[in-house]
Amino acid sequence: MKGYIKREDDFQNRRKHLAKLSDEELKQRFWELAEETVKPLLELARTHTTPSIERSVLLRMGFSSLEAKPLVEGAIDRGLIGKGVGHIVYRISNEKKIPLRQAGLEMIEGKHWDDAVAIFKGGEK
Repeated sequence: MKGYIKREDDFQNRRKHLAKLSDEELKQRFWELAEETVKPLLELARTHTTPSIERSVLLRMGFSSLEAKPLVEGAIDRGLIGKGVGHIVYRISNEKKIPLRQAGLEMIEGKHWDDAVAIFKGGEK
């Protein structure tokens, strides 16, 4: 075919370092490479979020979109969004020993934000 580059089949050369491995060793090598490939993506997901992601998490926690919006805005206003808004609500719920939904609704009313700041900016994790 004119204009196409013929690809030399080099599979046998490229697989030489794998040829002596057992099925179990190949499986282990696969998972090592998969983990190596995914590790930067996991780190990026762990350290970066967006208001949209945080609202989505809150929706899955049972809050409505109208409830999620002020929770996310409250976290942004206090520099806490990187901690995860769902995580913040969860921690307040645990700290105050109140149901998760109650914690979120009270936070919408302006309660517990000082506690959230103390928990997440006070060195506690």
